[in-house]
Amino acid sequence: MPGISKASVGFSRRQFLTASSAVAASAALSACTTVGERLPDYTDREPIPQEPRLSGYDQMYASVFDEGYELPAIPVNKIDRRYLRQIVQDPTGEMPGTIVVDTQAHFLYLVRPSGEAIRYGVGLGRAGFAWSGRAVVQWKKKWPTWKVPDEMIARQPELEKYSVANGGMQPGLKNPLGSRALYIFQNGEDTLYRIHGSPEWWTIGKSVSSGCVRMINQDVMDLYNRVPNKTPIVVY
Repeated sequence: MPGISKASVGFSRRQFLTASSAVAASAALSACTTVGERLPDYTDREPIPQEPRLSGYDQMYASVFDEGYELPAIPVNKIDRRYLRQIVQDPTGEMPGTIVVDTQAHFLYLVRPSGEAIRYGVGLGRAGFAWSGRAVVQWKKKWPTWKVPDEMIARQPELEKYSVANGGMQPGLKNPLGSRALYIFQNGEDTLYRIHGSPEWWTIGKSVSSGCVRMINQDVMDLYNRVPNKTPIVVY
């Protein structure tokens, strides 16, 4: 199967488990933050979705028509293959079904049974490094609205048209939150930490100026379909 490997990772199981126990301060507001919305209070986990199988990269990253939007195909030959979706040996030691974000290596893992994980490449903004610890995916949203916080508008006044007062940027192919967003809560409180899609596929594997954990749109859609609300998440 193309892209499937038992690739090694840049940190040991012991280092990972030690580091993931540290919890940083509350996340700074950034491009990944959606403010001014009332988030649902889910108390029950959804049924675990049926797990799709991985396919070849041409199919994984092909053009997709979704919810009235047509996502363009991703030029996989222009992306470091480390950051393309693949199955690897699980380096985390977490329970199957857990999402793990390794901010140093720019990887997101979805732990599977039998000692494996699905690994996705991610891009990280300032807010992507501002929070760590254990939490849950409180809820998920298809094609979210981007409501720019006042702190970001102060730095970039040209974004005022997307403020909370102005209703934010509507969903679409240019929206910085992309095709899907996963909202992370800890102890019932919004961490302001998000895993979200991005139209800027060339930023995967890199640290950029804004955003939390950004994924290729096709990858965040794949992750969205694999995890229910209340999925545990660990950010290292």
